[in-house]
Amino acid sequence: MTSTAERIRKRIDHPVIDSDGHHVEFLPLVKDFLKEIAGDAVVGRFEQITRGAAIARSLDPVARRQLALTRVPFWGLPARNTLDRATAMLPRLLHERLPSLGIDFAILYPTYGLIPIHLVDAELRRAACRAFNRYAAECYADYRDRLSPVAAIPMDTPEEAIEELDYAVGELGLRAVMLAAYATRPYAGENLPRGAVWLDYFGFDSPYDYDPVWRRCEELGVSPSFHSTGMGWGSRASISNYVYNHIGSFAASAEGACRAILLSGVPWRFPKLRFAFLEGGVAWATTLLSDVLGHWEKRNRDQIAHYDPAHLDRRRLESLFESHAPEAFLTRMDQLDEALAMLSEPDEDRGSIDEFARCPVVKAEDWVEVFSERFAFGCEADDPMSALAFASAFSPQGARLRAIFSSDIGHWDVPEIDEVLPEAWELVEKGLLGESDFRGFTFAYPAAHWKAANPQFFAGTAVEGAVGEL
Repeated sequence: MTSTAERIRKRIDHPVIDSDGHHVEFLPLVKDFLKEIAGDAVVGRFEQITRGAAIARSLDPVARRQLALTRVPFWGLPARNTLDRATAMLPRLLHERLPSLGIDFAILYPTYGLIPIHLVDAELRRAACRAFNRYAAECYADYRDRLSPVAAIPMDTPEEAIEELDYAVGELGLRAVMLAAYATRPYAGENLPRGAVWLDYFGFDSPYDYDPVWRRCEELGVSPSFHSTGMGWGSRASISNYVYNHIGSFAASAEGACRAILLSGVPWRFPKLRFAFLEGGVAWATTLLSDVLGHWEKRNRDQIAHYDPAHLDRRRLESLFESHAPEAFLTRMDQLDEALAMLSEPDEDRGSIDEFARCPVVKAEDWVEVFSERFAFGCEADDPMSALAFASAFSPQGARLRAIFSSDIGHWDVPEIDEVLPEAWELVEKGLLGESDFRGFTFAYPAAHWKAANPQFFAGTAVEGAVGEL
């Protein structure tokens, strides 16, 4: 019996590339790899992490609040559909079912392997990333014609990132990488709240220089992708409601990473790199592009002088006060300097006022080129806001952003994995996308993105010929 997904796939004249599916790791094998890499003690600390949610649930709300324990995911994987659960866990089964899902090639991100890139325990973080990467490489070695597992890369220091990039890409041969989007750094100083941290997005405020990491990605031919959640910080730290924490969390994290990469000038220093921001959709990116353009147009190195207090005509200001100010103002004219002082000077020397100095931008189109050519944004099948990427009438400079189809199969938001492609096709049925847009969304954009850094990304795969014809 032909599925709806198969019928859609037969109708369109191009392959479907899934840029963000998930596999669910078989943890006993991961722990065996971890033991081999780092020993029993580290395995024990890893097991404490995996049991952490159960321990948190056993505490009362007061204890959770005192310990700042954010409500974590529960019932996050398919259960009623046993076939789908097994499909996410068994590489051969997923490989067999992929054509019936209407998907020709899938890039698979980890599930449990999303956790170690942000662990505070440095030894466990590095060893666990290596164990999950070895698991991905070995378990999917025979299925790389249709399935490409993604390496987990820790980023707390440039050295550990480069070491794992060299291992995962250079030794294991993985072609896609997931970098931690940020690192949590403890605040220094006394009398600070327990666990007070700030988020380092590896830009100009970082204690480390991350240019060697971007350079190594460029040399290895991999596109940095980010798949970190924003749960646990900001407004997403409820102790009792996971949905409250989860909504918008990937978009919040991706927006921070994208903003830091931009204003740190990374895309211009490393022109071969392409960046992917996953599971957060594209709506935040259209807003960010508009905001960046608005700020740059009014606060670039030439326009910022418009707000320099030195250009204020003090004599005319006083004259206008004399003719228009209420009596309550006039009786306090001797304090006019105080009224003018706030927000009038930069924190440092006046040479720091050009906050776009790292970005060699001379016109608005320069920003648009980065957003539309260098960045890709993972959009899930059931997200109608994906259409914004193609709605050039609503974007600054008529920009079209690279939304790339992302199934998220393996996780709770995909209760039936054979419904993923039909849900995406609804964008066409509802008139939100034309069929040529759908081709860009599910094939042309992801193909162009992944092979830009590595022309051999799709070599030996089921879509190699079609990608070569682009």
